[in-house]
Amino acid sequence: MPEQDSIPIKFGTDGWRAPIADEFTVSNVRVCAQALCDLMIESGTASKGLMVAYDTRFGSEMFAREVTDVALGNGIPVKLTSAVTPTPAASFAVTREDAGAGVVITASHNPAKDNGFKVKSPAGGSAGPEMISQIEARIPAIYGDPSRIKSASASDIPTIINHRDTYIEAIKSFVNVDAIKAAGVPIAIDSMYGAGAGYLSSILQGGVSPITELHPEPNPAFPGMGQPEPIEQNLTDLIKIRAAAGFDVCVATDGDADRVGLVDENGRYMSTLETFSVIVHHLLSRKQWLGPVVTTVTQSTMIERICAHYGVENPRTPVGFKYVGPLMIEMDAIAGGEESGGFAYRGHVPERDGILSALLILDAVVSADRLPSELLREVQEITGPFVFDRLDLKFDPARQEEILSNVGSASPTALAGLKMDNINRLDGTRFELSEGAWALARFSGTEPLLRIYAEAPDEATRDQLISAVKSIALGE
Repeated sequence: MPEQDSIPIKFGTDGWRAPIADEFTVSNVRVCAQALCDLMIESGTASKGLMVAYDTRFGSEMFAREVTDVALGNGIPVKLTSAVTPTPAASFAVTREDAGAGVVITASHNPAKDNGFKVKSPAGGSAGPEMISQIEARIPAIYGDPSRIKSASASDIPTIINHRDTYIEAIKSFVNVDAIKAAGVPIAIDSMYGAGAGYLSSILQGGVSPITELHPEPNPAFPGMGQPEPIEQNLTDLIKIRAAAGFDVCVATDGDADRVGLVDENGRYMSTLETFSVIVHHLLSRKQWLGPVVTTVTQSTMIERICAHYGVENPRTPVGFKYVGPLMIEMDAIAGGEESGGFAYRGHVPERDGILSALLILDAVVSADRLPSELLREVQEITGPFVFDRLDLKFDPARQEEILSNVGSASPTALAGLKMDNINRLDGTRFELSEGAWALARFSGTEPLLRIYAEAPDEATRDQLISAVKSIALGE
């Protein structure tokens, strides 16, 4: 049996992702599929079937059919989506079909060269750490002996499903769609050539609010952007069209539509921490939801202060919805969020949903009769001002252990002139400072990057924090 370290299949914060035709190959996808099938058979969930979906990336449909072939060969019924499907809609389909598990072929926000294998739990969320560890434990034996991988016979066929309409009806129930359509608010949508194309525009069409959608056509090369991640440097077309046409709200969804990005009426990109703070405040204040808000260690001080203001808990988890989703279920949380722009909500699947998040932003704008920048100022009246940034550093893999040691052993008493209140090592190292400022260093679970995050009351302090943590990590 090969050693785990020699196998190019490594699950991260949400599934396994790798370069297509290098590590992400048909044979390796089939290894993952067989490991999941073995787990489903041994745990007694195989009879409930496997739901399989895919996004717009190179080969995604082909890889989905390989997963389908392996599952059918193992005697597991398969429900295969009839077309490209956003991850949140696929997660919803798992629950509607009462499936034993789900697989979505997607690399989400990763660069175009990558694809990925996301596993969904029966609850529709990202498979939790225990389920993933059980899949990983089965991979070495299968990788070392491909004859263990089963194939379907000619008579084995999947059930073709399409929950687009039922998913749309489900998320529409969270907001007043008629009010949004009647408000006359000019809205621009950037679907980033991804799986979310056409969803928001179809929900919002037919009213007096003008709707424009950018990049609705599938394009696995994601031209003009480093990767289909809805962050400022990838939203230049959205920012340009706002300036040219005067849109009041500009939203974007990433490659598989589980993340959201927001550009305000002035053309300013709002950070994912600001965006989630606006949504959470809307849920607690105007919608009057009550309950905990689960966030990762990379989420905002603003969320902590909003939750304290309304008297609800704000527990923290490591990065990844495989941690957030299960805790949301356990605590009956009203929302869960991570820094990357992925947010989930009570009453829906415990998984990130960029399409529903965009609807909730519009719901807040219309019900409060305030533009996005005004909604943020409303939050800051409670929390005070905070600004955030993230630095993604490529590094020499040979230095990974050294960097990990540098950050893991660091115990400064102050950073950027702020007193150290606490050092949290739940996931990476988070330096928690006076005035609500913080900085964190951790390795990405989906890409070969060192991520450095920082939030502070002003830009100068934030930038000093990023610089200080970078120096600690690199031993400068």
